[in-house]
Amino acid sequence: MRSVILAGGLGTRLQPYTMFLPKPMLPLGEKPLLEHLVDWNKRNGVRHIVMCVSYLRKTIQDYFENGGRFGVEIEYAVSDRPLATAGQLRTAAGLLDGGGGPFACMYGDSVFDFGLRGMARLHRKRGSFITMGLYEYRTSLQYGVIETDAGGTVTKWDEKPEIKARINMGCYIMEPGVMDYIPAGKPYGMDGLVRGAMAAGRPVGSFTTKKGFTDIGDKASYKKAYQRFLEKLGSI
Repeated sequence: MRSVILAGGLGTRLQPYTMFLPKPMLPLGEKPLLEHLVDWNKRNGVRHIVMCVSYLRKTIQDYFENGGRFGVEIEYAVSDRPLATAGQLRTAAGLLDGGGGPFACMYGDSVFDFGLRGMARLHRKRGSFITMGLYEYRTSLQYGVIETDAGGTVTKWDEKPEIKARINMGCYIMEPGVMDYIPAGKPYGMDGLVRGAMAAGRPVGSFTTKKGFTDIGDKASYKKAYQRFLEKLGSI
């Protein structure tokens, strides 16, 4: 299976760190986020990776080159301006032609550690057009939640309850036909792609994991991820 890594975002929520370094190249331990993703893909049997790059792309291209020293083959799909997630993916269409079969697509600002092979097997078994990777997220509200009946009488007080929800991890298994649902050369979000596929009657499946996902969305989450990584190294 092949993988497409979306690594062209501006990383505005992580400024000033991303003023001179693209977000996927921020360090996590002894290597950049993007190298952790490449290593994870390799461990899951992926040998051909397409990186969709734009902002400060030369930093990424100079570091990874053709992927040889990382044990994979890397090609680059280049855009001169931000195109959002699905728009970025569309730039890789020419590099995926002729390969056949499904491919993995993932955001370049997250770290994964779940079984991508298992997700791909489920995708094939169900005959899905797109399989979304979902993470079982838990958080506690900082307020008491009060329930009332129709007349306004308080019926229940739940103090700082835990909320559980399945959230999008930004990792997908897709059939090549998804490119037909993405307009070329314009910003387009992954939500638009998925909704468009569903509206057309294409089956969209899901794969849920309770572990193996770290999001690097802003400074707070980056700091938390870095601290967690250092703790993991200490335990090793």
